[in-house]
Amino acid sequence: MRHDTGHGAPIRIPEEASTKIGIPSARALVVVASLALAAPVSAAEQFITVLTGGTSGVYYPLGVALANVIGKAIPSAKTSAQATKASVENLNLLQAGRGEIAFTLGDSLSDAWRGNPEAGFNAPLKKLRGIAAIYPNYIQIVASKDSGIKTLADLKGKRVSVGAPKSGTELNARAIFKAAGIDYKDLAKVEYLPFGESVELMKNRQLDATLQSAGLGVASLRDLAVSVPIVVVAIPPDIVKKTGDPAYLPATIPANTYQGQTEDVQTAAVQNYLVSHEGVSDETAYLMTKALWTNLDQLVAAHAAAKAINLKKALEGMPIPLHPGAERYYKEVGLLK
Repeated sequence: MRHDTGHGAPIRIPEEASTKIGIPSARALVVVASLALAAPVSAAEQFITVLTGGTSGVYYPLGVALANVIGKAIPSAKTSAQATKASVENLNLLQAGRGEIAFTLGDSLSDAWRGNPEAGFNAPLKKLRGIAAIYPNYIQIVASKDSGIKTLADLKGKRVSVGAPKSGTELNARAIFKAAGIDYKDLAKVEYLPFGESVELMKNRQLDATLQSAGLGVASLRDLAVSVPIVVVAIPPDIVKKTGDPAYLPATIPANTYQGQTEDVQTAAVQNYLVSHEGVSDETAYLMTKALWTNLDQLVAAHAAAKAINLKKALEGMPIPLHPGAERYYKEVGLLK
């Protein structure tokens, strides 16, 4: 009888020797070998990882919902949502093939496609492919009432968290502060922390303000507003224009978005996108795109920010080429010819 080592020629084992070493018969070995050969086929499952953001942001609950609907659309795949540092990390992971679909801010996506080292992209990420424009992120600067901060200029000399280092949020902070004539050096202290940690420090009076780029009603800021009196700091339209980046648009945080915020507040918004990469098959990208648009109610149930996701705006401002699978879906629904 023969035993294949997988490294060249098979080894011959005499029948009588096989029983001595605990192998009952050549026939049994053939059955075992057949099962072993069959195992990788059944084990070659498809994995779909949805790259999100911090657990206290908006990307994460939406990512969990998206992984769930994709899992139902592609039953043969194992889907999961992975917590990350959001946009910049997500795009670098996609380029490396370590994820199939990801959430990102539009300005980070443009920087990735161009390869902007200052934004955390040492080379152009040309494997990225677009899936959909989703909802806008609002750049929300929230200070404790005790800090005395009322305007952007008041941030000077204060302790501020600007988001995880080189995250999409932190890039937003740099752009807005620069447009407002504020340098990190003008601040008493700069903390590079995710949303949840920033809020905890504010509750403990170790921070004066936090800048968070997220959908309206983000859990971290809702939590902060019910714990301490807050002030939502305005970003006026002229500051938005001074960023010089078309990705930044004037926007409004409606009154009562957060407890204690009794008036509308002007701010800046940046579009969010779902992105994949060229290594994902056209069929998988098609099914992921279809799952998104045919199960929007489940994303809305996961977070109110999803209410702004609109099929008619799915291709708005997309700064990278569409994935052919997504393109197929948009042709099917008449969004593309």
